[in-house]
Amino acid sequence: MPAKQPVRRGRPGYDLDTLLSVAVQLFNERGYEAASMEALAQRLGITKSAIYYHVPSKEGLLELAVDRALDGLFEAADRAAELDGPAIDRLESLVRASVRVLAERLPFVTLLLRVRGNTEVERAALERRREFDHLVAALMARAAEEGDLHPDIDPAIGARLLFGTVNSLIEWYRPGGGIDAEALAAMVCTAAFEGLRHRP
Repeated sequence: MPAKQPVRRGRPGYDLDTLLSVAVQLFNERGYEAASMEALAQRLGITKSAIYYHVPSKEGLLELAVDRALDGLFEAADRAAELDGPAIDRLESLVRASVRVLAERLPFVTLLLRVRGNTEVERAALERRREFDHLVAALMARAAEEGDLHPDIDPAIGARLLFGTVNSLIEWYRPGGGIDAEALAAMVCTAAFEGLRHRP
């Protein structure tokens, strides 16, 4: 993976966050491969050289964008790991926090879930996604060992089903559309964990 370039700030009229937000919107609309730096410059109303003041390349923008999504998910995983109590409760906490990350960083998570491994940055992002998936599967397996997972649910498949549900939210959830992130997270957890929990 290429070494990260230092981020420069302070250009008058716009900043890196603005540029990144517009770039992610463009990548999601056209697809990363089809979205050119020329199109990004036109949308921002600036020159390409002004973009390169902040980032070294289009791939640099992609890296910043997917890292914003992944960093949020790993922060949620770290917080869940620090909790006391049964694994099933830590898993539920992780799901709640992951839904909030998705809601708060929706364009970035959407882009992350669409990467296919065509570039070095995409391959690195997919590797980090697999690492996160392993954390979820480990929590699910621990919940099974503790007797809190329904015996008909295979832990590895259960982890995929659970986060398949979370990830599907990018297809229809829109902030400000009548349900906030907390309520959405509560609904996802109710739907998922009432089916996951084993109640002798």
